[in-house]
Amino acid sequence: MSRQTIRMVSIYLGLAALVLVVFFQTAHFNFVNYDDPSYVFENPNIRSGLSLRGIVWAFTHIHSQNWHPLTSISHMIDCRVFGMESGRHHLVNVGWHAAAALLLFTFLWQSTGAIWASVLTAAIFAIHPLRVESVAWISERKDVLSGAFFMVTLLAYASYVRRGSWRRMAIVAATLSLGLISKPMLVTTPVILLLLDYWPFNRFDKKGIWKLLLEKIPLFLLSLGSIVATLAAQRLAIGTAENLPLAWRFNNALVSYVNYLRQMFWPVDLVPFYIHAEGRLAIWQVVGAIALLIVITTFAVVLRRKLPFLVVGWLWYLIMLLPVIGIIQVGLQGRADRYTYLPQIGIIAAVVWMVRGLSSSWHRRTLIVATVSIVVTGILTLLSYRETTHWRDTESLWTYTLSRSPENDVALAGLAGIELVRGQTDDAIAHYRHALALRDGNAAAHYGLALALARQRKTDEAIEHWERSLEIQPDNTEARNYLGAALAGVGRTREAIEQWQQTLTFDPDNGNAASNLAWVLATSADPNLRDGAKALAYAKRATSVPGGDNPVVYRTLAAAYAENGQFADAVSAAEHAKQLAQLAGNLAMEDDLDRSLELFRQQRTLRER
Repeated sequence: MSRQTIRMVSIYLGLAALVLVVFFQTAHFNFVNYDDPSYVFENPNIRSGLSLRGIVWAFTHIHSQNWHPLTSISHMIDCRVFGMESGRHHLVNVGWHAAAALLLFTFLWQSTGAIWASVLTAAIFAIHPLRVESVAWISERKDVLSGAFFMVTLLAYASYVRRGSWRRMAIVAATLSLGLISKPMLVTTPVILLLLDYWPFNRFDKKGIWKLLLEKIPLFLLSLGSIVATLAAQRLAIGTAENLPLAWRFNNALVSYVNYLRQMFWPVDLVPFYIHAEGRLAIWQVVGAIALLIVITTFAVVLRRKLPFLVVGWLWYLIMLLPVIGIIQVGLQGRADRYTYLPQIGIIAAVVWMVRGLSSSWHRRTLIVATVSIVVTGILTLLSYRETTHWRDTESLWTYTLSRSPENDVALAGLAGIELVRGQTDDAIAHYRHALALRDGNAAAHYGLALALARQRKTDEAIEHWERSLEIQPDNTEARNYLGAALAGVGRTREAIEQWQQTLTFDPDNGNAASNLAWVLATSADPNLRDGAKALAYAKRATSVPGGDNPVVYRTLAAAYAENGQFADAVSAAEHAKQLAQLAGNLAMEDDLDRSLELFRQQRTLRER
């Protein structure tokens, strides 16, 4: 084995080891109640694992207000292979992130020939504390997955630059497509490739700007398609102009650019949710942000010929952040660490290459730069390791967040959620009310408070909060299902039916809504509401979706068969429901099904008991 080969193997192993030192601890971490339920462990389409039906669902449905089918499929594969072992899901994130870091090094090294600058850039990217959210949070699989495909796209483009052909550009388009269906943030990739044409590929003088743009038209079209799909998927999560005026959004975007820079060089007090400043930013903050951005941009442009990496790195940062900088507001956050996953590479590369250039004439340059690099990498590793520990479980995450941001409504609601699971209902209600006092527009807090109030049999107030939650987030199908059940429980059955029908409008495969509708239509004492044919259709729909093979759904199917006079089928469905109840150890359900079977054998319906 040659010395060069040994060196390269050592670099790859070293980068992988850095990632593992920081993030292997997540193998012992749990899921958290921040998006993980809807992304993975409470989503029947994901939990059921990879299947042809699941793949079709991933490409034809919106998943947690996003359309990212490859990410959905990735979670399905995890569930098929690992079940609900959260540590294994975490390690898949770590693996994708390690792959992204190694591929970034490979691209930089092959494109610039500067091996140690490439190593340092990849190392800082790999273990910077701003990476923690993307790697340690299972729901952010989309970051690390799209990041890996972004790096493959860069390598494919480098191959195209070396030996241009339509086949090589087709590979670039294919890898970009995989990245876009992992996370649409890669829509700016064609512009990033254009920047790379300036440096390090130096193609502007050889080809000219128009030829470079022309060759990327297929890539721009892919990005345009992704933008359209994303806006359609996120239409219910996008803040309205009334809630967040355009001036607020622009001001927050400008200040966020500066805050992300500050966090790169001083990565402390990082939290999973940053409260949006809304109209509270001082004029000096906005003016100062504008001034700093103008100064850096001017500096980079003026020195573009002498320091081309500076203007490329800076524009990389500005442009890649554009889709998530908040001008089009999605969600409640002011900014998020995960949004820096790929944009920060531009700043890291610019700084590393600038140091490389400035230090070229230093005496003992190698010793000084190596020492500084080791110290910086060591400090970042320690900070990231500590930051990662906060993600070990829900309580740890939100307790830490509240220690840094005491008036954080999302953290309060998150902590209330784990208290509700533990049966600490009074504590949960107190935290939910505190969260809503801070921000009445927090849909999750209204939803959680409604659950807690329903548990205390305060049904009328629970209904009010579910309705308020749905005003803010109309596509929350779980809230609609609970609201429908609560309405049915207080005799407002027609309104309940409307809620469940609305759920099926948003999610045609929602088994809970279909089962609830079938039950009411089959068993209602009101003949004006009963409809046996529709009840049977809804019940069959409920059994056909992921999660439908459970005793409640099959009891409903039995009731629907009986309402239609198909008593033999009703007995068969009820017996299957009883078997499922026995497997689940649900004695109360077994007893209920025994009584139902007796009625069906007497050719009587459930409403006759």
